[in-house]
Amino acid sequence: MFSGLGRFVVRRPWWIILAWVVAAGAVISLAPKLTSSSDEASFLPGHYESIRAADVQEKEFPKQRNVGAIIVFERSDGGKLTAADSADVVRVSKDLQAKKIEDVQGVVPGEVSPNKLVQTSVVAMPKITDPEDTSQQDAVERLRKDLKPELDGTDLSAGITGSAAQALDERDASERAGMLVGVGTIAIIIVLLLVIFRSPIIALLPVVLIGLVSPMATGLIAAANKAFDMKADSSIQELLTVVLFGVGTDYILFLLFRYREALRAGEEPKGAMVHAVERVGEAITSAAGAVIVAFAALTLSSLGMLRSMGPALAIAVFLTLLAGLTLVPAVVSLLGTKVFWPSKSWQREPHGSGFARLGTSIARKPAVWAVVSALLMGALALGALGYKANFDLAGSSLPKDKESMVAMRDLEKGFPAGSTDPTSVYLSSTNDEPLTQAESAAFRERLGDVRGVGEVAAPRLNPDRTTASYSVILSDPPASDKALSTLKDRLRPAAHDAAPDGSQALVGGTTAVYVDINKAVGRDYSVVFPVAALAIMVILGLLLRSLVAPWYLMLSVALGFGATLGATSLIFQQLGDQPGLMFMLPVIMYLFVVALGTDYNILMVSRLREEAREGRDPHDAAGTAVRHSGPTIGSAGVILAGTFATLMLAGNSTLSQMGFSLSFGIVIAAFVMAAVFTPALTALIGHAAWWPGHGDQKRNGSSGAAPPGPEGERVGVRRGRGERAESGAALHAPPPHRSRSLQPRTTPVSVPLSATHTTPAPTTTQTSATPNPAAAAVTAAAPSGPRE
Repeated sequence: MFSGLGRFVVRRPWWIILAWVVAAGAVISLAPKLTSSSDEASFLPGHYESIRAADVQEKEFPKQRNVGAIIVFERSDGGKLTAADSADVVRVSKDLQAKKIEDVQGVVPGEVSPNKLVQTSVVAMPKITDPEDTSQQDAVERLRKDLKPELDGTDLSAGITGSAAQALDERDASERAGMLVGVGTIAIIIVLLLVIFRSPIIALLPVVLIGLVSPMATGLIAAANKAFDMKADSSIQELLTVVLFGVGTDYILFLLFRYREALRAGEEPKGAMVHAVERVGEAITSAAGAVIVAFAALTLSSLGMLRSMGPALAIAVFLTLLAGLTLVPAVVSLLGTKVFWPSKSWQREPHGSGFARLGTSIARKPAVWAVVSALLMGALALGALGYKANFDLAGSSLPKDKESMVAMRDLEKGFPAGSTDPTSVYLSSTNDEPLTQAESAAFRERLGDVRGVGEVAAPRLNPDRTTASYSVILSDPPASDKALSTLKDRLRPAAHDAAPDGSQALVGGTTAVYVDINKAVGRDYSVVFPVAALAIMVILGLLLRSLVAPWYLMLSVALGFGATLGATSLIFQQLGDQPGLMFMLPVIMYLFVVALGTDYNILMVSRLREEAREGRDPHDAAGTAVRHSGPTIGSAGVILAGTFATLMLAGNSTLSQMGFSLSFGIVIAAFVMAAVFTPALTALIGHAAWWPGHGDQKRNGSSGAAPPGPEGERVGVRRGRGERAESGAALHAPPPHRSRSLQPRTTPVSVPLSATHTTPAPTTTQTSATPNPAAAAVTAAAPSGPRE
């Protein structure tokens, strides 16, 4: 299949390029805009209590003013507010309301804080129902602009915080983050490809080609979100950038390594590209398949953000796979060997490397390497014991110097930390009987007795007096562990117990949303993780035809995941000042490390099996596999880790945590799991690793003289890894442009492994061919080089 695809692409490269350009234009022009949200409540299913409470608010108190923003006033000298200062607060609030700013329903001055350090004005705004509506953010931008001249001549300073203000600051920060991540990703890819291939054309190739694919992926994801009513997390755009460029560059790297090997073996450029697509097609398809399966497991999540993130990233990887199999070969086939300009290194075989020395050492002492690598990952995994989840997406995704964050810290100087976002408790009659005044008062008193509750406002009743709304201010910040514990362990149980007969109580608000998210994530850990692991193990079992290898390969991936989570916890929690890690980070980390780590493991263990089939003992096979597959896995890992690391340029803790954890996980997967632990452990297990398929057994094949080539010469048998053929045709290769035809092969050019060997003709060398897709997958990533 891949051979036919390669011939079609190489024969009609302009058709392929034109098709991609037309498709990109159609998708970009017709697809809706990709929108995102940091409103945690929008990601929860409707059966959670916080969402049911929000429904009660919308039904029973539809005209209730929504607190969109809070203006925080304090003296410029940090002193206590005077009566004149309070009068200025009232005047400024009235002047701002008189400006009739769109979506500003009112600017109401509040009381001075008990310590007289802070006074607030509440900005009432309508509730947002359309995620694409930015009118409230625009209103805050106008308020900030108009507020500055109003403070002239006073002793006051002020800042605006609250949900709308945070959304505005997040929008500005995301634009900056997107630019930094995009520029950083492109710069790292260009630099690393220049180092690897020493060609500016190859260095720019991913930037141009993936730059075409990226808006297509964004458009298709936006269309899917709209069609299936999915929510996108606010960091999805930056994550898409690094996934597209990182994974896409890996696939391009696999193709170019194979293309260069074919050229070194004497093939003409177009034939070499056909051969590269034939061999690398299975590699990148299996790699993309593992990633897509892992991302697909996210659709089982109960959180809307993860359910939409899975398909979004799967669409991006699938488009990248299509480009790697069609667009990239089409462009490279047009360029031919000029793609390597000005370097001439593609014409000669490389010699010994660090991976060759590593392979030799692993072959001699596999037990030592297996124990050392396992201890390293295990020691790092201990750091995961200190992991804490942080549920404040909006706050944690913003730089600390943004106005909404500064104003929030100022607000906490004078009011309980929970006053920035009060918890809402609703008491509703279940028999349509009005609530009595005594019932409402007793319920309020019971809420006020809960430890961790700072204040409970008087209830507000709906017109028919069947529902009462209580504003509860907690003593701790809404996203803190203490606030979550108060609501989960004390406030909710107390509210439920205190509800009079014939009524029910629901606790909502931001802190309640965090508690429900925590519950949902715990459920996802028990569902998404096992399903993703099981699906990948099935893929491994089918590719390797073994029931043993998938278990220890997944063990290595589990160690890598633990090491990554532990290192991230140590860096950001123990050594840094973060209260916790983004609550969904372990899920994202697990899927990336498992999927991409499995890809690298497949490349390594398939090559190892191929070497064993050529008659090498398990130790020697492991060493040879590291020598040949190590450089490609290492190069791919460095590029992918570098692109994920650019997320740390965004300037907020959420993307910094994601960038560090994913880049560190890829480094562990490439250089510890795949390059050391997996081959060392496979060497120790030996022949039993391949039970029951015994795919490592040397198989007898029939060999005679190789079939005649197009010019009548004997065509040598190519090794399974696509290395330089050692037969007569390779040793006496004709000029490159005569060595291969684009016609479909009518006679085999490799020795069937299932046949019986016969005495070979003098001009051919007995070798093995890659016998199955798993081994073929490895061929895509092997660096060419002379065999030892």
